[in-house]
Amino acid sequence: MKKTILVFALAALSAVSFAQKKRTTTSATVNFDATTKLDALPKAENKTVVAALNTKNGELAFEAVIKNFSFANPKIQEHFNSAGWMDSDKFDKAVFKGKITNLSAVNFKADGTYSAAVSGDLTLHGVTKPVTTTATIVVSGNAITTTSEFNVKVADYGVNGPAIAAGKVATDPKISVVAAF
Repeated sequence: MKKTILVFALAALSAVSFAQKKRTTTSATVNFDATTKLDALPKAENKTVVAALNTKNGELAFEAVIKNFSFANPKIQEHFNSAGWMDSDKFDKAVFKGKITNLSAVNFKADGTYSAAVSGDLTLHGVTKPVTTTATIVVSGNAITTTSEFNVKVADYGVNGPAIAAGKVATDPKISVVAAF
């Protein structure tokens, strides 16, 4: 009986230890803002993004299903998902895998707001490119919230279209990522 209790206690301790290292969420948000002076409508939001953060080694990742981006104008959403743009039937996800490069500057055990340097690879439209940005990490009790913004050059990912050439869609849209763990 004592051995059984000991095994369960060790299993529970391991689970708690693991939970403190790796955090995940299925409700992170990615916003896409490709507005220009000519058109304020190319904005989208995806609230069903999967994100993971390892507080021990600084690894982080997010994965967004392209078809889950929601636009105010259904016609823009249709164009966004079409073969001429994101081709979401063929390239169904955007994936970022990276790492906090200044992990020692972030104390996940103490409440506070921390600035984290992030570097990794973004795969979009079948193309993988390096991305470097700064994230804000807020630790409050057992909750961790991360926020980051960066721009991508759509041409680097093979995304083009007449609206980009006409100046109706930004050539370097802003991407915002928010995840609460």
